[in-house]
Amino acid sequence: MKTYNRVLTIAGSDSGGGAGIQADMKAISANGCFATSAITAITAQNTLGVTDIHPIPVATLKAQIKAVLEDIGSDSVKIGMLHNSETIYAVNEVLEEAKITNIVLDPVMVSTSGNKLLQDEAIETLKQVLIPKTRVITPNIPEAEILLNKQIKEQKDLPKLAQELSEKYQGVSVLLKAGHLVDDELIDIFYNAETKEIIELKSKRIYSKNTHGTGCTLSSAFAAFLAQGVSLNEAARKAKDFISQAIAEGADYNIGQGHGPVHHFYKFWK
Repeated sequence: MKTYNRVLTIAGSDSGGGAGIQADMKAISANGCFATSAITAITAQNTLGVTDIHPIPVATLKAQIKAVLEDIGSDSVKIGMLHNSETIYAVNEVLEEAKITNIVLDPVMVSTSGNKLLQDEAIETLKQVLIPKTRVITPNIPEAEILLNKQIKEQKDLPKLAQELSEKYQGVSVLLKAGHLVDDELIDIFYNAETKEIIELKSKRIYSKNTHGTGCTLSSAFAAFLAQGVSLNEAARKAKDFISQAIAEGADYNIGQGHGPVHHFYKFWK
C-alpha cells in the first residue's frame, strides 16, 4: 500500500479562506502532502480584517492534536496562530509527549490587515516555551523585531540578525523574510542552525494587494517539503519558490475589498 507524507497544522481558522488553517491545508496539499489540522481559535475574518476571535478550549485543542497523532501520525508539524499563553503551553505539552521535533513555527502576531492575533502576555511565553523547541521559525520583519527587541531597517543586516535569532533561541533555524523592507529585490535569509550555513533566497518584489496569508503559506510549504524528507536548505528554497510564484499568479485576481489571498493552486488551475 502507498503511504502519504503527512503534515499537521496547528493554527487558527480564517473564515475568509486566505490565511490560517485554510491557507495551510491548501499549501500543504498543493505541495504533495496529506494535511491534518488542530484549530486553536476561530476567527471571523475576511479580506478587510478580523472582527472576532474565539479561542478553542485547551482540552479540545489537545484532543484534536492527540486524535491526529495517535491514529494518522505526522511527518512534520506547522504551528501558526496560538493567541494566548494557555494555548502555547498546551501545544508544547502534547508535542513533547509525542516526541515531535520536525516543527516549523510561524510566529504569528499580527494579521496582514493589522489585527493583533497574539496577546501581549503570550509573546514572552512563545519566546521562552515554544520557539526553543522548534526546528525552524519563519518570522517577518515586524515579528523579528519583537523577537530580538530591536528595529530592523536594512536588508544587508538580515544575515547577522537571522544568526542572532538562532543563537538567542537555543539553536533554531531561521527563515527571516524581507518583504516588509523597501528593496525591489527581496533577499530572504535562511540560517541553517544545523550546518551553520547562511543562504540567500532572492526574488523580485511583486506589487500586489493579494498578500493575505503569505506567512501561513510559506511556513506550511516548508513543513510539507520537510515531511517529504527534503533537506533544510532545499526545503527553504522550494518553499520560497512556491510562495513567490503563488503571489505572482494571484496578483491579477480580484476577490474581496481588501487584501486577497495568494494563488495556492497555480500549478493545477489552468
